[in-house]
Parts: sequence; structure tokens; C-alpha cells
Amino acid sequence: MIEQLKHWKSIDEKPPLSEVEALRYFNQEEIQDTELKALLYVTLAYHRIKRHPEHEKLADQFIDEARVLAGNHSLVTDLYESKQMMQAYTHLKRTPLEQWVLHETDHDSAKAKKARFIHEDVTKLKAQWDSELASKTLIDATNRMKLYQKVYEQLDALEKIMAEALNSVENRRIRLPVKEINERTRELSDHQDELYKRLPRFLTDASSGNPLEAFDQMVGLKDVKTYIRRYYHFLKYQQHRKNFGFSMVDEPGLHMIITGNPGTGKTTMARLLANIYHELGILDTKEVVEVNRSHLVGSYVGQSEENTMNYVKQAIGGVLFIDEAYSLKREGQTGNDYGQAVIDTLVSAMTGKEFGGKFAVILAGYPEEMRQFLWSNPGLRSRFPEQNHISLPDYKMEELITIAEQTAIDNDFFFTTNALNEFTSLIDRERVDDSFGNARTVKNLVMKTIFQKGAKEAERDKTHWIDHMRIDENDLAWDTSAADEKLSPRNRLDELIGLDNVKAEVRKLSSFVQAQQKRKENGYPVVPIQLHSVFSGNPGTGKTTVAEIYSDILKQCGLLKRGHMVVVSRSDLVAGYVGQTAMKTKRKIREALGGVLFIDEAYSLYNGGRDEFGKEAIETIVDEMTKHNENLVVILAGYQREMEQLVESNPGLSSRFKKYFHFPDYNEQELLEMTHFQAYQFGYTFNEWAEEFLLEKYKDHRIRGNGRFVNNLVNEAIQYQATRIVEDESADMNELVVNDLEKAWQAVRRES
Repeated sequence: MIEQLKHWKSIDEKPPLSEVEALRYFNQEEIQDTELKALLYVTLAYHRIKRHPEHEKLADQFIDEARVLAGNHSLVTDLYESKQMMQAYTHLKRTPLEQWVLHETDHDSAKAKKARFIHEDVTKLKAQWDSELASKTLIDATNRMKLYQKVYEQLDALEKIMAEALNSVENRRIRLPVKEINERTRELSDHQDELYKRLPRFLTDASSGNPLEAFDQMVGLKDVKTYIRRYYHFLKYQQHRKNFGFSMVDEPGLHMIITGNPGTGKTTMARLLANIYHELGILDTKEVVEVNRSHLVGSYVGQSEENTMNYVKQAIGGVLFIDEAYSLKREGQTGNDYGQAVIDTLVSAMTGKEFGGKFAVILAGYPEEMRQFLWSNPGLRSRFPEQNHISLPDYKMEELITIAEQTAIDNDFFFTTNALNEFTSLIDRERVDDSFGNARTVKNLVMKTIFQKGAKEAERDKTHWIDHMRIDENDLAWDTSAADEKLSPRNRLDELIGLDNVKAEVRKLSSFVQAQQKRKENGYPVVPIQLHSVFSGNPGTGKTTVAEIYSDILKQCGLLKRGHMVVVSRSDLVAGYVGQTAMKTKRKIREALGGVLFIDEAYSLYNGGRDEFGKEAIETIVDEMTKHNENLVVILAGYQREMEQLVESNPGLSSRFKKYFHFPDYNEQELLEMTHFQAYQFGYTFNEWAEEFLLEKYKDHRIRGNGRFVNNLVNEAIQYQATRIVEDESADMNELVVNDLEKAWQAVRRES
């Protein structure tokens, strides 16, 4: 692609490379071809000047580099001349030429004062011209340069005239050629407009005011763009008809509903519509008054109506944009709700003689909430016809990446290719549920990356300009130190005592997941991965601990985006009245998206078919598992027989839970090992008699609670030991003896 630069003929054409592509070439390649390198510098300067037309320090540096490498190349010359032309136009435009006008009738002192003022302005203005370029042989000069030189000659002549005038003032013989000065000033004013016309298109195109062109620059939204163009042309057509005297009784109106998830561009769309209405002359202004519930709803009777009318009056001639409009009517609120007063007042203003047709209302919010809101307000719904509903889709991954690159380059950064691939993974980890902020989240991630880079590199010596722009993989390595210190989930699994059969099953499933992921990456067919699992076993056998490790393994394999675990029981899912259980269950599922939902004592949801609330929770879980697919893993935990009954009670459960992990009770050696481990955690040891006592007890008794029993036993023994060492100061503070354990055993056995 870089070779296409040699076929680039004019700066009135767009370069074949984008700014980011050119930056990546500079970052990756050692370019030996001087002409090609010069054209890369020209490309970078072109894009930077287009972004910052009035003054671009770095663009000047790039043009200087290009002139050193290939000073006679036509593109290098044209861009340099255009930059000088733009600079000249900018300074001339900022100079108050109208204040240079002299009058013959002015008093001598006033003339002298103005002469000094004009001389000072002319000198400053002339200093902005490139004297070498301005004195270039006219035969070689382009048309734009001939004008550049002509203006310079005018300034040079005017400077000399003013210098002579000032000299006459100092000699007390004030001689000012008023007519000549005024004539040259008028010519400079005319040249200002001509300079602008001679500028290359890429410097003047940005001034185009068509809102559709600005809309076309937005990323994605293909279907929405098609609709907006049609809507624009329809409104234009309506305006032409009105000019002929035609009218429509059933005009669709200007009021709009815009729905979409966070960060899909609802506010941007509202501003675009305001520009369209203004450009077509339908509304007097393109101003958008942006409000939400907190602006409109008052705290006492009458205040909501007053607030609403105040904002309506502000929006007259423009657009009133109400974000999260559904919050005006909250579920379960009574007829005294002040939000309803806002809706009634708004409908009245939209249809009344005083304000109707003088402003446009745009309501925005999340799709489902807005649908329910409109159906609950027939009066409001009738004011927003179906064709005036715009639904903004979530951005696709390639569109989010484009937004990320645009955000970076707008802040003078660019991603290396490897960094962009890594950044894609960062975005994907954020795309877990409906709260994903689309463009907003991506922009925040880019700014966080820039912050991390700046904080890390502030004290490093960066000598090359590209070092200050490059974002590489290291800049995306957030919180790596904490992750490095933590044991890998496989190592944590291996360190668990006992559970050999469970460990083998988890390892096998982990290997299967990794193998399928590799097949997917290589384009091979993959076997569907069944991750929803049933963990059965008595209390204290390690079900919750293994579930946490299981979720970490799935995250490490790249199958779960967050890898967190949400532990719930029946009380977290089931509500006390019909209809609320599904909502309560969905909230917990949403909390677990991207990770694992661990339902402890899950069998309590099933009560032989007589529990309607539990049945509703189960059905909701089954539906949500289908909806979220691989974005959610559900683990059901509880006693073995009861768990089998639960799964068999619902065909949806039995078809989705294929993996069964049975957690056996610990044997005496494993219990003894666990007791040692728990005591060592706090620096305690056993003597040999204490160890024999424990082993004998574990052999002779069925231990209910397994690991929990062991934890309780050690904690009790430590407390009894504390009582003993307070009475006997010579006792070993770190040793647990038989007497401590005997008392602890009796206490824990009574409690269990």
C-alpha cells in the first residue's frame, strides 16, 4: 500500500494512506527510499493540518523533514506553499483592517496615533510571510503563490509608507498619503477573501455546513443513515410544497423517539436532527435543550409543571431533548407522582396553540424501557408516530475498533497493530451485558490507556516524536503485578487436599475447553462446550472453593470475560409474590454475566411441584441460560439425591446440565492433613499425642461438615489453648496439646 504514495499527484486529492497507517509505517519500517519517506511526512502533515488548519507545530516539522529529503517534489512544494498560504490568510483575517482607515479631517495627533498603530500591525503581519517564498521568481510561482507574493508586496509597500509617515511625525511635519493608505487597505481586505478561495480544498471542505455530511462521518449506523437521508429529503420536499402553497393535514411532525443502549449516540443523533430542522428552515435555531427527570420533576405540587414550562420556553425555536424519558413514569408509583405532571404538561405544550409546532421534542432511552413507557402513556404515544421512531443498534466490534482508533488519533496517539489486537480483547471483556457503554466505554478505555502510558513514561527520556504517540502492548498491561503474584487456578486446584476425582474432572474439562478454543482460532469445527455443572456432596466438601477455581480456569481459557462468581441461595432468587421472582432472578443473573452463578442448596427451589415461586425461578434460570449462552455458567450445588431430583424435575435443566461433579466426604488422613493445614495458617503445631488423638477420633466418628468441622475444631482448640497459657506462662504459645483438642472436640460435636 505504501507504494501507492508515489502515484499521489495532488494535495487536492486525499492521500492513499490514513494518518494511522502512515504512523504505523514510521513505527515499524526502516524506510530507505528518501522520496517515499518524504511522501510519508507529507501524508502526516496533510492529515494534521486538516485536523488543525490554523496552526500545527508538528506539521511544520514534518514539512521541513520532507523538504530536506525531497524539496523539489511537487507535493512537498504544494503542501509547504499551502501551509504558508493558510497561515497568511489566518493572520490577515485576525488583523482589524477596518481600524486602519484614515480620514483627511482627523486631527494631526489622531493621525499620528493611528499611523503608529497601522505601522505596528503591518510589521507584525509582514513577519508572518515567508520572505524567501514571497520573492520567488514569478515564472516558477503557482497562481496561489502569485497572490501570496502580491499581498506581501502590498504589505511591504504599506510598511515603507507608514515608516516615512512616522518619520515625518517625529520631524513635526506630518505627511500621510491618506488616499493611498486607504486604497491599499481596501486591496488587502479584498485579497483576504481571494486568499481563502485559493486555498486547497482539503483546508476549506471542513467548513461545509450540511448536517448530512457530518452524519456520514459517524461510524456504523448504516440503516439509520439510510432512514435519516430519506427523512431529510422528505422534509425538504415538504418545504418545497409549502412554498407553492400546498399543505398537509396529517403531517408526521418533528417529534422523535430515539432508543438505544448506552453509548450508541442518542444525544449526538438529537443534535443532528436539530441541525437538519434548522438548515431546512423548519426551526429558528439548532440549539438543543438537554434535560432529564431531575431537571423536570419537582418536590411539591405545582413545581413540576413550572419546571417543565420553563424548559419548554427555553426550547422554543429549537429542540427539547429528554434523556431517559421513561424515568418520568416509574413503575409502582401512585397517581400523585410528580413525574406524571411533567408528561401531562409536556403533551399540553406540544399540542396547545401557544407553543405547538414551535419546538420539537425528542425522547431518548433504553429500548425496552421506552417501549413500556410509551404504552403506558397513550396521550404521549399518539404524538410520536411510528415512522418517527429511531432505534440505534449496538456497535459491532469492527466499528468499536474504528471508534477507538479515531479517539486515539484525535488525542495524537495511535495503536500499533499488536496493541490494537490486545485492545480488541479489552473491549470484548467489557461487552458482558446490557450495561456495556458502546462508544462511551471504548473512549473511556482509550483515555485510561493514555493515562496509564503517561503515568508510566512521564520520567522516561523520550527523544523522538513518535515515542509520544505510540500505544503498544505494554501500555495495555494493567494490574499485571497483582495477577503475577496470584497462584494460577490450576496450581490452586492441585493444592487442595483430597478430591482426586473432582480434580481429574476439572483438569479434563479445562483441557477440552482449551483444545476447542485452539480449534476455533484455527478455523476448525468445534464441539459444543457444556459448562453448566452440578456439584453434589455433603456440606464442607469443597464445592464453593472448587467453583471459584473453576470460574478462574474458564476465564484463563478465554471462555469467560470476567470470571467472577456470584453465590446465591433460594432467598436471593425467590420473591414473596407472583411476578417478582422472575425479576429478582434476572437481576442476579445479570450480576453474574461473564462469570459463574453458583446456586447453593439449589434443591430448595424444588418442592415436589407444589412451589410455584421456586418453579418460576427455575424456569427463569433455564430461559436466561439459553439467552446468554456462553456468557453465563450456572453451577447447581447441594446433596446428591436431592440434586438428582431437582434436575429431573425440569426438562430444561436436564438438557442443559451435562457435567456432574461428586464431592465425597474426606477420609481420616485427609481430615488430619486439613487440620494440620488450618493450624499452620496461624503458626500452631501439634505434638505427637495430639495427632494420635485426632486420627483416632476421625477413624471412629462420621464427621458431619467435613472441612467446616475441621475449621471450627481448630478455632475452638486455639481458644482453649489461650485459656491454658494465660494460667501457665511457661507453656509453649505455638503448641496445641491433647487437652486443648479434647475440649474443642466436645464443643464442636455438641454444636454439630
